[in-house]
Formats: sequence, structure tokens, C-alpha cells
Amino acid sequence: MSNSYQDVQVTFDGHVATVEMCKPPHNFFTIPLIRALADAFEDLEADRRCHAIVLAAQGTSFCAGADFSNRDATPPQRSPRALNPIYDEAIRMFACRKPVVAAVQGPAIGGGLGVALVADFRVTCAEAKFSANFNRLGFHPGFGLSATLPRLVGVQKAAMLFYTGRRINGTEAAAMGLADLLVPQDQVRAEAQKLAREIAISAPLAVQGTRDTLRQGLVEQIRLAVARESEQQNWQFKTEDFKEGVAAMAARREPVFKGE
Repeated sequence: MSNSYQDVQVTFDGHVATVEMCKPPHNFFTIPLIRALADAFEDLEADRRCHAIVLAAQGTSFCAGADFSNRDATPPQRSPRALNPIYDEAIRMFACRKPVVAAVQGPAIGGGLGVALVADFRVTCAEAKFSANFNRLGFHPGFGLSATLPRLVGVQKAAMLFYTGRRINGTEAAAMGLADLLVPQDQVRAEAQKLAREIAISAPLAVQGTRDTLRQGLVEQIRLAVARESEQQNWQFKTEDFKEGVAAMAARREPVFKGE
């Protein structure tokens, strides 16, 4: 059985639901895509058939972040404290009580890394790329990453990834705890589904209760984090540094920031 949303498809195999992003090749980070993921997660939250979720993607990338080469992807000018609407969808995704395994077969960049960190576990491959490249583009990290990344890898490693915008491969991600399983690229989804099936065998109410305990307070942390992230981003999007960061990325050159 399958259910379709805009650019997202949900299929069931027993008690495991696979939520697949269907905007290949890169599954760029957009409000409609993330809203569709949140809708799917909310529906699966209420679906007693679903004991575990696999979050996967078509194409070469898991989610390559925002497409700043597309004029429509340029952030709008917002009032100083306005919440980025895509972060409302982030809160909805984190609020889902079903365990999630992400199958990261390719790049998870910027907001795409934030999506990968919604999951409890990440299965990846050496060829995958992970980057919190926000500072290299001239603005503050988002999608709750200021809470989730240090929670996962520690403050020091998170700071290094944030400040440098460094792109690491799947082997490095697994070594630092950013990914949980490292497998051949053509086995990423199958291994993610295998782990989800193993979780789904356990008693669902007990799993959800244990998950609630382990993630206690996380949704509230995400609410606070995205409020801070939005406030920082809203003024940084107006800076010359942001313009330079986007231009440098489009030209595939190092940015020359002036702190203005």
C-alpha cells in the first residue's frame, strides 16, 4: 500500500513505512517538500500499522540543501523575530513519536543535514557527503541543527563543522558518530529497512515510551533553537556577506567576506 504527497511517497512493508523524497536528482530543501514530509510523519504517527519509519530519497542526493542558484530559493526579507515557516515543519517532524531510520545514500547538505538529523539513526555509505555549510554561505545554521548536531557529536565537533562548513564523507561521518551504519552505497536503503524491521519487531508502545524518555525535552529544544536560528538568519540574510557567500558558491570559488 502507498500514499502520495507532493514530492513525497509513502509505502508500507509490514509495519515499516518508507517515506521517500521524490525530487531527484538533488531533493532540494523547499517548504513544499519539508511540509509534505511533516504531513507524512503526522499521518504515520496516527497510523497503528506503522511501528518504524525509513526516511529515504530518490536520486543522487539525500537532500542537497537550498538551491541558491534558483532565484525563488533566495530567502525573503522577514521581520527580525519572524519564524522561518520551514521551521514550523521541522517542529512537526521532530514531534513524530515513531522511530526513524534515515537512508543517506548521497549528499546531506545544509538544511538537508538537518532533515537527516530528525532521524534516530542514519545508515550511509562512503560516497555520501555531510556538510553544515551555513557559515560558509554567510548565515547561521538552521532547522534545529544548533541543537541536534552538538547533541549527536558533541559541542566541539559540531563547532568545527559549523565554523568551517567542512564537507565530510560517510566514512568520516560514521567515525564521529554522525552516522550509525556504514555500508556499500547500493545497500544503504536495504540496510536502513533491515534496521527498521528489527525495531518494528519490538513492542511499539514500549519503543515509543523508551524513545520519549531518551528524547525528553528535545521538541522544546528544537522550538527554542529554531526561534534563535530564525532571529539570527533574518538579519544575516540582509548582509553583503550573505550575497557574497551565495555568489561564491555559484561560482565554485572561496568567498571573500568583509564582515558587513
